[in-house]
Amino acid sequence: MREEHKHKEQKELIKRFEAFLKNLENNYFDEDSFIQIINYYNVHNKLNQAIRAANIALRQMPYSVDITIEKTDVLIKQNQSNDALALLDETLTIHPNDPELLLQKGAIHYLISQYEEAISAYANALANVEDKDEVYFNMGMAYQGLGRYMDAEKKKKKAIEINMLNEHALYELAYCLDVSGELESSLSYYQKFIDQDPYSEYAWYNLGIVYDKLSKYEEAIDAYEYAVAINEDFSSAWFNMGNAQMNLGYHDKALVAYLKTLDLEGASSETYCHIGAVYEKLSRNDLAIKYYQKATKLDQMCHEAWYGIGTCLVIQDKWYEAVHFFNKALKLDAENGLYWKAVADAEYETGNLISSVEAYRKASEMDAENPSVWLNWSIVYYEQGDYDQAINILEAGLGECPDNAEMYYRGVVYLIGSGNYKHAINQLETALMLDFEGHQVLFDFFSNLPTQKALYRIINQFREDNQ
Repeated sequence: MREEHKHKEQKELIKRFEAFLKNLENNYFDEDSFIQIINYYNVHNKLNQAIRAANIALRQMPYSVDITIEKTDVLIKQNQSNDALALLDETLTIHPNDPELLLQKGAIHYLISQYEEAISAYANALANVEDKDEVYFNMGMAYQGLGRYMDAEKKKKKAIEINMLNEHALYELAYCLDVSGELESSLSYYQKFIDQDPYSEYAWYNLGIVYDKLSKYEEAIDAYEYAVAINEDFSSAWFNMGNAQMNLGYHDKALVAYLKTLDLEGASSETYCHIGAVYEKLSRNDLAIKYYQKATKLDQMCHEAWYGIGTCLVIQDKWYEAVHFFNKALKLDAENGLYWKAVADAEYETGNLISSVEAYRKASEMDAENPSVWLNWSIVYYEQGDYDQAINILEAGLGECPDNAEMYYRGVVYLIGSGNYKHAINQLETALMLDFEGHQVLFDFFSNLPTQKALYRIINQFREDNQ
């Protein structure tokens, strides 16, 4: 009822403001009312109306900090960053030390990659801001934008020392340490927090994040378990523990961790999506789809969940339905090579070869180091009897994945199909050197007994020569 009343009041306010504009009625709007009006238009993407309201407000209340910030938000949405910065600078002449104005200025400079200016604005805001950890984190991100990872690390460490729960700083610090090759050696830095307070759930949680980054999932799980032993209601630790267990294939344990997260945090698209992924791994597709659907109902933009529904439908050989859901995921994340490949595979299975080939082409641009893209794309042509095109695609793929034995073995298949036996033997020897046991894949393609015998002779000869 309270929300409904608030919504009704907002509608009345907008109605009153629009009547004022239309009839030039004498009507008074205080600062809070103007903020609500500008915000309403901004949220509903009526940006020209939002700017008009902001201009009227600033004529009545020049240099209002809150109105200035509201207007700059709209200007940024209109890609008018220079105008936004000019407005902030003008207001800063009256309020030179206002932290909100300085933080907004820093954020805009960061957004347009003016990292030095962003750092300067954030540094000026520090003295008068309460959440200093966020300011240090933002400075760290600006230093990272400049490629100054050591400076970025220092600022992010300051953020963490002020607030060990600043997850953005934790993850981004780990990224910096990883880039600079210092992640392993930084374990002592995180251990320091535990030495200071062994019963700090946050210290154990932070250590778990670093082990996660190092792909030391068993150690990460141990750290998260300490965190939840100290505080059973530490939902982020339960969630991260579930992720680490998934990475190790401990699906039943991961499910327990995610369900505990759901119990503590309530419904969220991210948790539902992860629960769906567990059920998918456990081959409980109906439950997987149910949880993926729950995720999409909470967040239509959750592309991982749309993709998850598609993968479950593929397992059920429902290729036409899968195409629909893969395309929904792709519309939300058009740069995702995995999604392009999924669309390509599904279109191929439904017989839409033209759409399939185009999707493989996009997948190869987005995810060139994925061998299965090139293998699946090339076989489309092989099965049509176009051996030359199949070979061309595979050779392009080998340029991206030069050590992939399966691609060399597949090349042998295509070269034999095209009658290029000499080149096929050379390629076979390369494949055998890379992965001798992988040669079994050849016999999935050749039921012809003479061809099988010829291949066995070459393979046995290679084995004898290399013993």
